Amino acid sequence: MPRPTPLSNASSPYPRFDTQLTPRTPHSRAGRAEEAYSALELEQIDFDGDDDYNSVVQQQNAPLLSSSASDNFPQVGYRSRGDDYDENTPGKDKRIGLTAEKIIARLPLALYSSVAAVLLVLVFFSLREPETLKKYVVGAPADASDAAAGATPAVDLHPIPTPAADADSEGPRVTLISYENYTAFPLDPLEYRAECIKLNTGIMAPYPYWDTALQGVRDVRHADEQPGYAPPPGAPVCARTITYQLDGWAGLMVDLALVAQAAALARERNATFFVDDRFWNRGKWTDHFADVRAGQPGPEPGCTPPPPEEYVACPRTARHWIVNSRTSRYHFGNGFSENYEDPYGHNLNRVKAIYNFAWLSFQETIRPNARSAELIQWARQELSEKVTAHYQNPRSFKGVQADGPTMGYLGVHIRRGDRNRQWHIYNEPYVPIPDYVDGVVESWGRLNLELSADNNLVQPFVYIASDSPAAEKEFAGAFSPDRVFSLSGSRREELRAIASPGDYFQDDFKKLEEDVRVTATRGMVVDFAVLNGAWSEDGDLIPEGTICAISSVVCKLSAVGLGWQRAFGAVDEMGYIEKDTRRWVDVDTKGRVVPVWDAFQAY
Repeated sequence: MPRPTPLSNASSPYPRFDTQLTPRTPHSRAGRAEEAYSALELEQIDFDGDDDYNSVVQQQNAPLLSSSASDNFPQVGYRSRGDDYDENTPGKDKRIGLTAEKIIARLPLALYSSVAAVLLVLVFFSLREPETLKKYVVGAPADASDAAAGATPAVDLHPIPTPAADADSEGPRVTLISYENYTAFPLDPLEYRAECIKLNTGIMAPYPYWDTALQGVRDVRHADEQPGYAPPPGAPVCARTITYQLDGWAGLMVDLALVAQAAALARERNATFFVDDRFWNRGKWTDHFADVRAGQPGPEPGCTPPPPEEYVACPRTARHWIVNSRTSRYHFGNGFSENYEDPYGHNLNRVKAIYNFAWLSFQETIRPNARSAELIQWARQELSEKVTAHYQNPRSFKGVQADGPTMGYLGVHIRRGDRNRQWHIYNEPYVPIPDYVDGVVESWGRLNLELSADNNLVQPFVYIASDSPAAEKEFAGAFSPDRVFSLSGSRREELRAIASPGDYFQDDFKKLEEDVRVTATRGMVVDFAVLNGAWSEDGDLIPEGTICAISSVVCKLSAVGLGWQRAFGAVDEMGYIEKDTRRWVDVDTKGRVVPVWDAFQAY
């Protein structure tokens, strides 16, 4: 039977190009080009009158495979085995000899393979035994590396020895930092940032967070290390300190978030913690909060701060480390997260350790002073009276009521001003007010807060904290007027006076009179406490949940104020929140970002 005529198309879309689209096999006509036949061989092969093989059109129109029974099927040897190879030749020596030329040609391949094998072994040891590898590569003594690794646990914080116990018998390796060009101490925040920039130019090596074994010690001269030093009368100078410098460049809650982490590091490093407010534009720290040493006295209660010329902003391993919002990027960035996140945790569980650092700092270190505590209690008392008027059995104790509907209120924070939303949507810089309303309605029903005294459905009861009077008014319009409470609507003049006067812009805030800035700061402290239940005592009325936008640091810290279990509910081993158990609700990203809450980053 004659071979079927190949399909051809005179109007081939590729008549003028050399692109070959047909797959080729060793036995196809097109595949003969892969066999590298000579022109003479091609002429000797019968193509049944086909067009010249060198035509691209012919290659595309020819059958893909030739029959092995056809006269056209080639009987010559495979080019991959040599031009003179014949399977039928008896006694043919089929061994390939190794000549000097071949050996030399293959030497680079062998060399590259050996290098790759060595690199593979190094990668293996860097994952399994990083400190051992570092000892042999860098030359650091094993005990120093082990000490550095043991002093920086990834999850649990444990105190470390004071500087006197850190030095070995020969003393630590110290590189002096010179502040000879400065005349006033402590340096202002910009000057400290400039010193950090000097130290961190170029590519930063991935040293351990508290490493001194590899980098050595960088520090200024200390008075008590000079010959003939005599301690002054009175309380001794603290042996090791960490100081947070308030500078007014960032917002109040940014500073509080950084204070919380710095205080946690002081607990870990067995250092005394201080707050320096000489450059703060919100008054004194004690205008709003209690002295930090009242709740966190440190390892040397009663010791005094060091001379201000001994403060060092970078590196953090200096004996008296000082940090502020402008230098925080060098200390609370990715290196901090990588060191203190739980490496074995998943999703939300990964940041639980850093969350706990902040929670403990708000319990012990960052506490409202007597005046702020009084204003907070006045706001909670008035709110409790309003809630009691609507509910037969309002909750009046701290904790989550286990049986029946828990009747209370929800806290809502609406941020405007210079803080845009995190989940960017075109032409929508802020989270719309209806999103907050929907979050309140959903949470009210989900948390079983819907029953009144006669078991009828009721509207949510809300405490709203906002920097924008216009946004507050728009939100309150969605509910009954008697079910929305804020400082601006209080019957007490003292509470109305501390309500936010307008949208918060950091640059504009700096231009206000000092008394106005102090008053506005006090109002934010009260709003934060009532919004999420921070600094509450047994018997205080606290919110059943908090609805906010995570783009605001107030929202992130509100999760800390609620407490881990109340904020996130039941979290499984993989770090996911079980359905309907959360009380901290983000209306910005709405759970589209994992994890739903992340640890504090540098400003």
